Amino acid sequence: MCSLPVPREPLRRVAVTGGTHGNEMSGVYLAQHWLQAPAELQRLSFSAVPVLANPAATAACRRYVDHDLNRAFTSSFLNSRPTPDDPYEVTRARELNQLLGPKASGRAFDFVLDLHNTTANMGTCLIAKSSHEVFAMHLCRHLQLQYPELSCQVFLCQRSGEESYNLDSVAKNGLALELGPQPQGVLRADIFSRMRTLVATVLDFIELFNQGTAFPAFEMEAYRPVGIVDFPRTDAGNLAGTVHPQLQDRDFQPLQPSAPIFQMFSGEDLLYDGESTVYPVFINEAAYYEKGIAFVQTEKFTFTVPAMPVLNPAPSPAS
Repeated sequence: MCSLPVPREPLRRVAVTGGTHGNEMSGVYLAQHWLQAPAELQRLSFSAVPVLANPAATAACRRYVDHDLNRAFTSSFLNSRPTPDDPYEVTRARELNQLLGPKASGRAFDFVLDLHNTTANMGTCLIAKSSHEVFAMHLCRHLQLQYPELSCQVFLCQRSGEESYNLDSVAKNGLALELGPQPQGVLRADIFSRMRTLVATVLDFIELFNQGTAFPAFEMEAYRPVGIVDFPRTDAGNLAGTVHPQLQDRDFQPLQPSAPIFQMFSGEDLLYDGESTVYPVFINEAAYYEKGIAFVQTEKFTFTVPAMPVLNPAPSPAS
């Protein structure tokens, strides 16, 4: 896979989406606030557009109504003929694709920042699709340098050959902020404030790029998925155990072969039987119980991110 084209013009059309999952409250309340008071999203060369992505799920304080919206931006959903029986989120994905896309077109938004919370101990996680997204990688590096105390981890969610399916994939460039731990349906002031600060810094980075700031090449460390692990289950499909205390809350920490991963209800420990070290993420994520995922296995790797082209300083849109 080759690198995605790096922007060579200022990014003018920028959106910040919250409430893609209607019970992840930091993004929900930030989007609702900015819809009423958008001045915080304005910069000299652009003004970001706030979007409440999933109004129906937000009103019900549920992750989704019929289908996970953040899995609905595939070509099969976006390009199929609409019917009255379509899941609400599939219809909403098409609407967002028209608003922010169309996906993979020259008319798509230049950048979409999607806001999420997790019940897992992911801290400040920056989610991009792949290491080939040069603009997103430079943005991640900028956030890491600005906030070393947050240990911003980069998770590259798209497997090789897999079609992108998440909301920010409708734009030419995108990134998701995944902040936790925060329970579903709960708004924590510390995480709300951290997300608000990170959004401001993302917009500041875009402004720096638009104004011709140089961003040289660098080495980056990131995590990419290599497998998923379900909970141990009974023959009837019910849980037979839960995440082991020695694994719980250790997202992005190394998991060695033979380390305990589950504590069975019968009393014994179930051990990791892999042959190599992995780095679990989304450990015991509440939203993933229905997906049959106790945690996602990742590998840590290092790669080179090329320099970005230096733009001529961008005039303000009004000039």
